[in-house]
Amino acid sequence: MTDKMKWVSALSTRPSLEGAIAEAVEQAQSRLQDTADLAIVFISSAFTSEFSRLMPLLQEKLAVPTLIGCSGGGVIGVDAQTQVQEVEGNAALSLTLAKLPDVKVQVFQVSGEDLPDLDSPPDRWVDLIGVNPQDNPQFILLADPVSAGVNNLLQGLDYAYPNAIKIGGLASAGTISPHSTLFCNYQLVREGVVGLALSGNVVLEAIVAQGCRPIGQPYRVVEADRNILMQLEEQVDADMVPAQRRSSTRRTPLDVLQALFQDLSEADRVLAQHSLFVGIASNEFKTTLEQGDFLVRNLLGVDPKTGAIAVGDRIRPGQRIQFHLRDAETSGEDLELLLDRHRTESEAIGALMFSCLGRGEGLYGQPNYDSKLFDRYFAQVPVSGFFCNGEIGPVGNMTFLHGYTSVFGIVRQP
Repeated sequence: MTDKMKWVSALSTRPSLEGAIAEAVEQAQSRLQDTADLAIVFISSAFTSEFSRLMPLLQEKLAVPTLIGCSGGGVIGVDAQTQVQEVEGNAALSLTLAKLPDVKVQVFQVSGEDLPDLDSPPDRWVDLIGVNPQDNPQFILLADPVSAGVNNLLQGLDYAYPNAIKIGGLASAGTISPHSTLFCNYQLVREGVVGLALSGNVVLEAIVAQGCRPIGQPYRVVEADRNILMQLEEQVDADMVPAQRRSSTRRTPLDVLQALFQDLSEADRVLAQHSLFVGIASNEFKTTLEQGDFLVRNLLGVDPKTGAIAVGDRIRPGQRIQFHLRDAETSGEDLELLLDRHRTESEAIGALMFSCLGRGEGLYGQPNYDSKLFDRYFAQVPVSGFFCNGEIGPVGNMTFLHGYTSVFGIVRQP
């Protein structure tokens, strides 16, 4: 009979690094009551000047063979009262310990300079990561936000490991300090990506809550150049109108926006002034698009002369887009919808939470919103994580770097 997995989270908000480490380690070990195979640590930017001391101090108290972690503008963990807390802007240390029987745990470290060309065969990516695709791995990725190549790495991993879940985030430092740091097997890492591959008797599920709702209708992209969107076509009419008359259905994005603005409620008009986004359909073949079917990207600017708009991603003709709005109410409803979908009879033993620095109390006006909502659907499942400079998670069958998103990784034993 397979031994049962154990996954615990601990959190300390003591202002001294030694005190925070002692409290988090004591809490985690008392909750685990076993030998850990994996440790995950997140430390707030309030400790920036002491990042170099973290690994030696942890190594004195932990005998865990595998460890990864990073710094965050805020950290998330389970406090002494067994409540999940999102600590933003203050000193905090979050420690996860896991006992993972029949699970192969592999760590890797990648520099942007090491990445193969995107047209390289899958074997080049496998050699770089050192993880056998036949092991059916699932990935947790932590990246330095300054280093180039994160998007290329995600594309390469999707190519080499197409069935693997990849979640994670970009290390952050908040407003206190510009410096972020990664940790890998008790070593401090200043750049690149540190990763964890879990294979064997483990299931990793991803929830990507982008917190947006679509407005208006979907449009098909007729003309685009890199990230500049120049001509749109009304999708329904384009299927009905003969090709020789189809140009009459084409409009500039600015024309579409102006017409859409007139149909919005007064509240949504106000919201659109600062919280308007572009959603790119993740499934080219799905007929009816719904909330959650889009990869949400920033609207970067508008050219009033040509009517073109700039989007925070590359756009190609033939893709479908729809404008989106984001606010606190929509963000909460989006996460709740996704959490409800992922409730199953299979027991979750732990979870990781990667949340954007733009969420948290600044978005909701109250602390612990996302984590409390998670606890409502996954009661007593220990959660740990941090506030990121960018979140990694799948939309459809591809993995993307997101913003303003909360990504949850739910760990289950099959």
